[in-house]
Amino acid sequence: MLGYYKDPELTKTVFDEEGWFHTGDIGAWEDDKFLKVTDRKKEIFKLSNGKFVAPQIIENRFKESVLIDQIMVVGEHEKFASALISPNFTNLQQWCEKENISTKDRNELIRHPMVLKIYSDEVNRLNRLLSDPERIVKYKLISDEWSPATGELSPTLKLRRKFISEKYQAVLEEVYQKRLSKA
Repeated sequence: MLGYYKDPELTKTVFDEEGWFHTGDIGAWEDDKFLKVTDRKKEIFKLSNGKFVAPQIIENRFKESVLIDQIMVVGEHEKFASALISPNFTNLQQWCEKENISTKDRNELIRHPMVLKIYSDEVNRLNRLLSDPERIVKYKLISDEWSPATGELSPTLKLRRKFISEKYQAVLEEVYQKRLSKA
């Protein structure tokens, strides 16, 4: 890339003094030949202890679980990483049927002691695969399914982090035990 068309100021912001183009992506070399993009630099956050956390890597690991449909990892300037988890309600409902668990709605379902236990076990299992700063210390199950239609996901199915953070602000404040603002 030679630069942005007729925009030298914008071009200066993405090239360093040695001529390297900075895309804002985080990557890793594979087989010393291929660069694999693993995250966006702007999505990485820093815990209050100075450790950096790349949420997308953690989210992708957790979404491998049959119990988790969507997850958003948060923790900017906090002591630990936490998450909002949207369960895979199809698989969860099948599990509940096998366990003879019946509830009237999803809100009751995500608060059922056996459901909380299975998610606690799953989070603990997945946390063993992560480094200490990446581990999810606290999380909240969300009764909503996230989609582009409801605004939590982009049309390309990426998390709309700002929208989700605003929508679930009270839940996140509860996770970090912050005083709820009176808005």
